[in-house]
Formats: sequence, structure tokens, C-alpha cells
Amino acid sequence: MHFHDDALFPENQEKLVITVAPYGPEWEPGDFREDLPLTMDEHVQAAVDCYEAGATVLHIHVRELDGKGSKRLSMFNELLRRLREAVPEMILQVGGSISFAPEGEGADAKWLSDDTRHMLAELDPKPDQVTIAINTSQMNIVELMTDDDIAGTSFERPEVYEAYREMYVPAGPGWVQEHLKRLQANGIQPHFQLSSIPQLETVERLIRRGHYTGPLMLTWVAIGGGFDGPNPYNMIEFIRRVPDGAVLTLETLMRSCLPVNTMAIAMGLHARCGNEDTLWGRKGEKMTSAQQVRQLVRIADELGREVATGKEARRIYRLDEHYRDADETLARNGFAPNRKPGQVGFTHHA
Repeated sequence: MHFHDDALFPENQEKLVITVAPYGPEWEPGDFREDLPLTMDEHVQAAVDCYEAGATVLHIHVRELDGKGSKRLSMFNELLRRLREAVPEMILQVGGSISFAPEGEGADAKWLSDDTRHMLAELDPKPDQVTIAINTSQMNIVELMTDDDIAGTSFERPEVYEAYREMYVPAGPGWVQEHLKRLQANGIQPHFQLSSIPQLETVERLIRRGHYTGPLMLTWVAIGGGFDGPNPYNMIEFIRRVPDGAVLTLETLMRSCLPVNTMAIAMGLHARCGNEDTLWGRKGEKMTSAQQVRQLVRIADELGREVATGKEARRIYRLDEHYRDADETLARNGFAPNRKPGQVGFTHHA
């Protein structure tokens, strides 16, 4: 991405899209009962509260009444139907892991089978987006958590901590290509959750080879443990490598969320918050998902950057755009074109 001399002036920036993840599937409800939904009514109310606070993208998981993350597509269908009525202007983004919560004491924290994950393309009503991981990698979400982060939560239990410490993301090339094919066939936009530049390079190759043709929606996920950490050098290099036509959101965890989101807002990028990313505001003080959204709205206001409405967010995310082939996808997203037969030297943008 390019930053001209006036790139930090808010009048030259796109309006801010705030993604909220208020369903925290890694936590047990007792970890923050005031903010972790359990019943379906509570799931819907969480979305309403966050939308009214200023969020326009809703990252979705569902919890069963026993407190565990749901693996039933019928539960997702029910929630999607109710959300379409309750928050019709929100972009509904289903978390592609479905649920990675351990199923019992000492159980591994595993993602669901490839076949089950593919069924996210068949949800009814369909979501606007499904997040997709690229390249199988470690996902040790506790590596950067401090004793303060897990104090008083289920992560203090050694078996829970160990399950998440040993978690990984299964996202091999065959599964990724098939998943992209199914999502696109059903009119669902993939949202690429990327841990590092190697994964960004894989996405570019998928586009160059025609496996994905559409707008490029990216989130840089800086949670450590196999992913980039929230180091500003990592962040800036990732931003530098993102093509000009992409839409980029920054995501991290725990008390790194606020400073990273503040930098995203200042640079004209987009922000993500919610209890899936952190339970905390100031050290030792819990903060609800809606409170986190309102905090980002206040920061954006101080910087003079407007927050997108639901309709504006849908335009920014280009949800209705579909490109005919690799060449158009490369051009619309700001990549250099593919090399033509016999062409030598550098390729150039049109």
C-alpha cells in the first residue's frame, strides 16, 4: 500500500469499518458472564448492542447452552436468520473455524473436519463472508497471554491452557482451493485471515492462477504462536506488501488490541475488537465488546475519521463485485499483471 504525504489526513481516508467479534468461543461463559452470550437471545442482543455502538461487521460463532462452542450448522442457520432481522445492515461474517473449543477436560482444541468446514458454503441464509485460513500453521493462542490475561478464567486450568497451546490451523492447498470454489459458487465472499507475509504470497498465487476472482478482503492476525506478533515492524512490512486495492483490517489479542487498532485508525486501515480478541480494557479491568466498539469510535472521532454506516461498509467491502478472471482480479486489487508469453523484464501496472 502507498502512503502519500497527505495519507494521514482523515479527509483522504476511507471511512472506518469496525469489525466486532463478541462471541468469544475460546472462553467459557463464566469467564465474563456479563458479555459472553449463552442463549440465542443473548447472541442476537450482543449483535444489536455492538451495531448500535458503531460496529458494522459481525464476526460470528455460536455457543450451545452447555457453554461450549457449537458445531451444529442448524445453530448457525438460526442465528443468521435472526441477525438478518435484528441487524439487517451489518455484514455477517462467519468464523471459518466454526468452533475450536475443546470438548472436554484435557481434550485437544481441534478445528472440524474438512468436509464439515466446506458446509459453511451451504448455510441458509447465507452469510456475507466466511473467514478462511491459508496454509496449515501453529495457532498457539496463549503464547502471548500474560498471567493477568488469564487470571480468573478457564485458561488457568492446565488442561485448557495446554489444549490451546497445542492448537494448529489445518489449511492445506487442496482444502483452500476447494473451499474458495464453493464459497464463490454460492456468492459468499471469502475474508482471508493471514498470519504473515508467506500467507499473503500464497493468496497472490491463488489469484494469479485463477483460484480466486474477486475483491481482496484481508485481516492481519497478529496473535503470535505461529502467527506474526503485534510488533510494529511486522505490521508495517505486512501493510507495505498488501496491494493498493485490498481492504485491510488489523487484529491482535489482549491489551495489544487498543494500540494496534489506534494505529489502524490513524493510517486509514480498519479495526477489529470484541471479547474473542480480548476481555480487557485497562490492566485488570474487563471491558465488554460494545464498550470496546465505543472506545474505537471515540478514538476515530478524536482523529477526525468518520465511522462507516452499515451501507457504507457494504460498499467498502465490495460485496456485490465479482471479477471474470485472474487478469481482472489482479488489476482491480492493485497487483502487477501476470507475465505474458515471451515477455521479459519487469511487469508494470496498467
